[in-house]
Amino acid sequence: MADEATQASGTNEYERQPVPEHARLGAGKFWGMYAGEHTAGTEFMIGPLFLAAGASLQNVLVGLLLGNLLAVLTWRYLVTPIAMGKRMTLYYQLERIAGGPVVKVYNLVNGLLFCFLAGAMVTVSASAVGVPFGVFYSVPEATFGLGAASFTAIVVVVGVVIAIVAAAGYQFVARVANIAAPWMICVFAACGIVSLARMEATTFSALSEGGFWNDAITFVQSHNGESAFGFWNIVFFAWLCNGAMHFGMSDLSIFRYARKASSGWAPAIGMFLGHYMAWIAAGLLLAALIKLSPDLAVGDNGQVSPNPGLLAWEALGWAGIACVVIAGWTTANPTIYRAGLAFQGIIPKSSRVAMTLVAGAVATIAGAFPNLSAQLLNFVGTYGTILGPMGAVIVIDYYLLRKANQDEYALRSGKSINWAVLIAWVLPVTVGLVLIFAKPLVTWLGGFGLDGVLPDPENVTNLNPIYAVLPAWAACAVLYLVLSKMNRPAASEA
Repeated sequence: MADEATQASGTNEYERQPVPEHARLGAGKFWGMYAGEHTAGTEFMIGPLFLAAGASLQNVLVGLLLGNLLAVLTWRYLVTPIAMGKRMTLYYQLERIAGGPVVKVYNLVNGLLFCFLAGAMVTVSASAVGVPFGVFYSVPEATFGLGAASFTAIVVVVGVVIAIVAAAGYQFVARVANIAAPWMICVFAACGIVSLARMEATTFSALSEGGFWNDAITFVQSHNGESAFGFWNIVFFAWLCNGAMHFGMSDLSIFRYARKASSGWAPAIGMFLGHYMAWIAAGLLLAALIKLSPDLAVGDNGQVSPNPGLLAWEALGWAGIACVVIAGWTTANPTIYRAGLAFQGIIPKSSRVAMTLVAGAVATIAGAFPNLSAQLLNFVGTYGTILGPMGAVIVIDYYLLRKANQDEYALRSGKSINWAVLIAWVLPVTVGLVLIFAKPLVTWLGGFGLDGVLPDPENVTNLNPIYAVLPAWAACAVLYLVLSKMNRPAASEA
C-alpha cells in the first residue's frame, strides 16, 4: 500500500528499479526540459567569455555549429540506447558494476561537482535579481571570496526556491521547463537582435567584417591581458562542456524515462538554441555594452568580468532580468535533481527529496562565491575530466562484457569492490588533473624543497581542461576492458 501511495502521489522516481512502462514519458517532456536546461542563465556568462578569451566571430559561428552537432550525436547514439536498454539511473547501474564503496566515492564527487555547477547558475540568477535594487554582481580576487552581504542574501533566497522545485521530482522539473523555455528562447534572440541594432551592425557588410566584435576583444584584452581561444578550442568546448552528462552517462537518469528512442534527439534544441544562438547573443550583449557604455563593463578590480544581470538589463530592461532569473532557475533545477540522486546513492535508504534539498543547500553555498561562475570555461572541462570516464565503464559493461556474461560484476560476484573500475577511473583522472593543474602543482611541490628537480613554474603550461576529457574517457575504457578480462574467471565462477 505504501508503494501504491507513493506512485499515486507522483513522487516515486524509481531510483533503484527500472522505470516501468506506465511511468515512461513522451518526447515532448524531453524537448522542453533540454530547451529550458540549456537555454540558461549561464549562457549569459559563457557567451561573453568567448569574446573575453579572444575568440574570433567567424570561429565562434562555425566552431559552435560543429561542436554542438557532435554533442547531439553523442547523446542520441551513446546515451539513449543504454538508458532505454537498462531503464536505471547511472548511480544504480554503477553500484551493480563497481560495488557500493566505489560508487559512494563517485557519487560524492559527482554530487559535489554538480552542486558547484548549479551554484554558478544560482549566482547568475541572483545577479539579475539584484540589478533593479542596485545590488551588483562583482568578482572578488579570491576564488572563495564572498560578494557583498546584500548579494549573498539574494543568492540564499534564489537557492532556496530552486531547491524546493528540484525536490518536487523530474516530472515537475520538466513541467517548469516546458512552460518557461519558449519565452526564454525568444528573449535570448531579442538580446542578440537588440545588441546588433544598438551597435548599428545590421548590414551584411558590418556583420561579415565583425569590426564591433574585434573592437570589443581589443578593449577586453587591454584590461585583462592577451589571450587566445581558437577554432578547435571552441569545437571541443561545445562538444564536451556537457561531457559528464553524455560521455559520463549522467543523463541515463533522464533518458531512462524515454518511451521512444527519438527522444534522444531532444538535446538538439538545447544545443542549437541555447549553446549556439544564446551563446552568440550573450557575446553580442557584452560587445554592445563595451561599445556604448565601456565604464560599466569594467569591474571594481579593473578587469572586464561579464555581469549577466547587467548585460540583460542594459539590453531589454525588465524582460532581460526576468529571462536571466528564470533561465538560471530552469537550468539549476535538473542539475540539483541529478546531484540529489547522487547523494541518495551514498545513503540508499534516504529520501530523494531530502537529498535533493541537501544538494540545493550545497549549491546555494557555492553560489555565494562569484568567482566560481567566472571560471566556467575551465570548470566544465575539469568536471568532465573527472566524471566523464566513469561513463566508459557503463559503455564497456553494456556493449562488450554483457556478451560474455561479465556485466554487472559486483552484483554477479557478490564482491563489494570491483577494483577494475576503481583503477580504470582513478588513473586517467589523476593524470588529467596533474596536466590541468600542472603549474600550481609544480609551484606547490617547490615549497617542499623540490624546486631544484622540478621545472621553473613560469615555463610550465596548464593543459586546457576540455582537452583532457576524451583521452581520460578512452583510457578508462581500455583499462577497464583489460582489467575485466583479467577478472573473468572470478566472474564466471559466480
